[in-house]
Formats: sequence, structure tokens, C-alpha cells
Amino acid sequence: MLRHEPKQLSFHSELYNKIPENHMLKKASKVVDFSFINDLLADSYCKNFGRPAKEPEMMCKILFLQHLYNLSDERMETEGNLNLVFLYFLGLNPEDKLPDKSLYSKFRTRRVGEETLDEILEETVRQCVEHGLIESDGVSVDVTHIEANTIKKTPERIMKHLARKIMKNYEEEAGEVLEGAPEVPDYKEIEDHNEAKMVMKDYLLSVIDKVEDSAQTQISKTSDSIKKAKEILDDPKFLNQKGLRSLIDEDARVGRKSRTQSFYGYKTEFTMTTKERIITSVRTESGSYMDGNHLSSMLKATKKSGINIKEVFADKAYFRKPLLDELEELKITPYIPVSPLIYRIDESKYTYNKDADEWQCSYGNATEKKKYFKTSNKNGTFEGYKYYFEINQCKTCPLHDECAGKAARKILKLGKNTAEFYDISQYQKTEEFIEKYKERASIEGKIGEVKRFNGLYRARGYGRLSVSKQSKLTAIAANIKRIAALVSE
Repeated sequence: MLRHEPKQLSFHSELYNKIPENHMLKKASKVVDFSFINDLLADSYCKNFGRPAKEPEMMCKILFLQHLYNLSDERMETEGNLNLVFLYFLGLNPEDKLPDKSLYSKFRTRRVGEETLDEILEETVRQCVEHGLIESDGVSVDVTHIEANTIKKTPERIMKHLARKIMKNYEEEAGEVLEGAPEVPDYKEIEDHNEAKMVMKDYLLSVIDKVEDSAQTQISKTSDSIKKAKEILDDPKFLNQKGLRSLIDEDARVGRKSRTQSFYGYKTEFTMTTKERIITSVRTESGSYMDGNHLSSMLKATKKSGINIKEVFADKAYFRKPLLDELEELKITPYIPVSPLIYRIDESKYTYNKDADEWQCSYGNATEKKKYFKTSNKNGTFEGYKYYFEINQCKTCPLHDECAGKAARKILKLGKNTAEFYDISQYQKTEEFIEKYKERASIEGKIGEVKRFNGLYRARGYGRLSVSKQSKLTAIAANIKRIAALVSE
């Protein structure tokens, strides 16, 4: 049962006058009114029955403080009861005690969902707009990686653990040891990694066959573990080490920081106002997530907060035709460097004339016609245009053999969007773009801040949902700190 009671009315509340007016939590409390959280979560409580519940606003504030100061549940309860400014921020009297630490995880998992945290984040940003703290119309977008709260394992080790779990469940439910169980192979002694995987796969399948051949085939835990093992083996990514790598955290995946560096865990994508550095939206996916897939929903959430977006800043990972078209449709100016993976043209050798739709080589030879083409291979479908250079000029060119080879003339094979990307690349060389793009640097600092000081470098729990909640709570906590700084400014 949810009951609203007046707080901070005791005689001891006079102690709060000792808190400096410029303290971060005191400043943020004057700007953001978190009382809306009670109405937001009211439907998740029984109105007339049950024991009086802890106020949702206070419980959410406890979670904010945890991520603001990077505190565990145990440390939050201990330090919260001793910290005067914590009690003030939570709306308690100085003599009151914080709820027991066991309630924090229950509230976090049962009451607070991803959508709830999104609404809290949007409302806090909306209040900042209302108070005039946010005036910019540009946002930066970027992704950071979060290490999983477990180690990644080889397929051999996972299959060994799956077999062990099946046999353990069988022994518990059948009350007997599995008769004729195959011996566990020593896969570490096998030098060929692929051979080791096949050996362990055969071992796991033989364990499954032994259990299914026994009389105890309908026991629930055992059959569930067998079903799970079969699903994992049926996934073609598993043996290629691109899928499941841990039975503890099944959502984590291997991702890449660069061509030479990889990580195991999750990716969290942020949108942030470029001038005020207030985070407006957060999305979390596995480590294999492609940057920018949530851009549309994140911009929509930012607009709901009352921010009129006119500019978007991002790195070259966001330079993709669908994203650029989407921003153009929304009438948003993109400041995104061209990606060499998408735009493949050597500008030291070729230039483009948009009006004539022709390419010109460094020796002055121009194309005279073009043809559309479309090819398919194992990597997908590629479509574009073939530009044909003027044949007589090509034949007399001193670089003919080096450039065209045995062909009579050079044929320039380009993607269908290359000409459009050429114009963009030329603009990005101007002083105007270079100076404007410097505004994006603020999001790099913000991401470094939340990872270093708010514990976002590593997941606290397991699974995408848990990491998503951690990321959103961290964003709200970082905004509280930033709001206080903006008030000071």
C-alpha cells in the first residue's frame, strides 16, 4: 500500500541548515522536483491493502545516489544513515533511518523498468528546459562499451558445463547417478581448437542421449537443461565463437573497440546536449550492436523533453546512408565525418563535377558515360555505377598501362552514393565544418566521466536488462551533478 506522509518536519531538521547552499545535491533539489515519480509508479502498488510501502520517490533517489557516488547496496545503507546531505536529498529527517539494503535490489528489479527510467530521464530534462538551463539545439551521439560482469568462455568449456548441469539435475531429480555416463574429455590437451570443439560437442550429445535413453525422461529441470543445451548447439554462431560465451550472462557478446581491440560485454548509446552536456536518452544492447540503430528513437525521446534538435554530432561510425537520409527528413543538419569504409574514392586521383555528373582523373581525362550495375556475392549485394573515361585520351595517357591495365580505357566502379558523399567530403574540409565539429568533443569527456567516477566501465549485474537499468540510472545521476554545475554557472 502506497501512503504519502509529510516529512522533514521534526525539530532535528534544523540540522539541514548546516548544509552549504552550494552543495551539489541541494542545488539540484531546487531545480528538479522528483515528486512525479510517486504518480509514475502509483499503479504498481495496491492502494488500499498491504503494509505501507516505502515511497517510490525516496527509493529512486537512493538508486540515484548509489550511481552518483558509485556505492553498493551495503555501503549505501551504511553511509546514507550517517550522511546529513543524503538524508536531506532523500526527504528524510536527520533521525530517520534508510530502508534496509535488501529492499534496494527488490525495488530495482521489481518496480523500476526500462520505460520508467526513460520517463524519469525525459522528465528531468524537460524540467531543465523549463528552468532555462538547456537552450542549445544540438545533440551529440556516441557509444561506449561496458565490460560484462563475468569472463568469456570457450565453446569447449561451455559444453562441459552444460553436460555437468544436465547430469547434476538428473542426479537430484532421479535420485541416482547416471549409469554409463561418458568420461569428460581433456580438451585442453588437444592442440587443434576445432578438433577440441568437435570432441566436446560429441561428449555433450552423448550425455544428452544417455539421459534421454533412461527411464527418467519427463523430469522438469533435467528436460529443461537438455532443451537449453540443444538450443545452444543449434545456434551456428556458437561454435564459431560469435554467439553465447557465458552461461551466467547469456546476453553479453564480443564487440570491437577497433580493428585490433575487442571486448566482451555490452554497448550503451548516449545522446547529450552539446553545450550543456545533459544526457537526454540512453539505449543499451549487446557488444555486437551496430552504432546508430537506435538513433531515431533516441532523437524522438530527446524531442519529447522539449528540445528542438537542429544539429546532430557523431563520429564516422554513424556515416551511413539510411541515417543521413533520416536526419535529412527530420530537417536536422548532420555533422558526421565520412567513413572510409563507406566512401571509397582516392581524391588525390579523381575529382567530381556534380553539374555534369562526370569524374575527372589527375591527368585531366573525364568520363563520358556511366552505366548502372548490381552484383551479388557471399558478402551481400553491391550496386552502383560504372563511369567510362574517354577512350582516346586514355590511350595517349602516359599512365595508361598502370591505370587501365590491358583494357582500352579506365572504368571507374563506384557505389551508388559515392557522388553524393564526394560533395559531403568536400564540405568537411572547410574551416566552417572543422570548427563546428569541435562541439562533439564534449560527449567524449562525459562518457569518460561516467565510466571513471560512476562505475559504468563494468556491469554490476547480468543480462542486458540489468546493464540497461545501470546505464539509465547512471545517466540520471550524472545529470544531477551537471544540473548543479549549470545552476552555479
